[in-house]
Amino acid sequence: MINLYWPWLLLLLPFPLLIRLLLPAQTEEQQAALKVPFLADFGTGENRVVRTYRPWSLWVAALAWCCLVLATTRPQWLGEPLELSVSGRDLMLAVDVSGSMHEQDFIINGSPVDRLTAIKQVAGEFIQRRTGDRLGLILFGTQAYLHVPLTFDRKTVRTLLNEAFIGITEDEPQTSIGDAIGLAVKRLQNQKTDSRVLILLTDGANTAGELTPLKAAELAANHHLKIYTIGIGADEMLVRSLFGARRVNPSADLDEKTLTAIANTSGGRYFRAHNSEELAQIYTILDQLEPVEKDKQYFRPQSELFYWPLTLALILVAGLTLYDLRQS
Repeated sequence: MINLYWPWLLLLLPFPLLIRLLLPAQTEEQQAALKVPFLADFGTGENRVVRTYRPWSLWVAALAWCCLVLATTRPQWLGEPLELSVSGRDLMLAVDVSGSMHEQDFIINGSPVDRLTAIKQVAGEFIQRRTGDRLGLILFGTQAYLHVPLTFDRKTVRTLLNEAFIGITEDEPQTSIGDAIGLAVKRLQNQKTDSRVLILLTDGANTAGELTPLKAAELAANHHLKIYTIGIGADEMLVRSLFGARRVNPSADLDEKTLTAIANTSGGRYFRAHNSEELAQIYTILDQLEPVEKDKQYFRPQSELFYWPLTLALILVAGLTLYDLRQS
């Protein structure tokens, strides 16, 4: 259907008629005259151009005025209502991009990949399922910064997550878990939502930043921010060298005790992902713990139509102007 955004502007339609009725008519004495001593040069008799009154020009001008007023009312085409699911939840992802995330102890499609690549694939699918949630993304290494503000645009969040790379925050291989939580609290504390959730993924311990993880967790609890922590990385992997193969623990630096305390303090839960399958299972569990709500809102797509009557008005005015120039 067609809708006028400012329909009250239609009151301007009789404006030219009111001016004609209210202003006094122009008399012969009031008309300006140009006296030229060499009048013969302008043509007389049969050579003189006589301008005749044509009623149709008045109707064209009236039509142009109507089109111009119609354009100012901002006509729009409203489409069919579209159903939107809105949960009222703000969900922030905090992803570790420190140097240790280079460790290739995850397997995807039969090939070893680094930890960040595994997170991108599994978390990307999780993001796609979160219909109705406002999502945001924090990246942290030596420093923590907001990579994507809260938005309903899941495609953008997923795209910018895929564009993240290890070391994007700083070159130094350090981890500021506390600052990442503090940044999430800062971004979510003034949001009027029913639920605030932070999902924090890391493979190490807090080695940088100004805020300790446990203090940050207390701040999160005071602001009703629930934190789910995920420790990622295999417990054992085979490393080959010139002296043969040996088994090492690539997750020796993972501080599971602190991650568990963060989750418990804020009312969340700690998870451990040793491989891609377990990481995917964790996100399935998170879907169950924080289910997508079924409350629905409706949105009607709209298209602007004002340029059609505006274009027609300009064409009519230009036509009248060209006609007057040819007659003069």
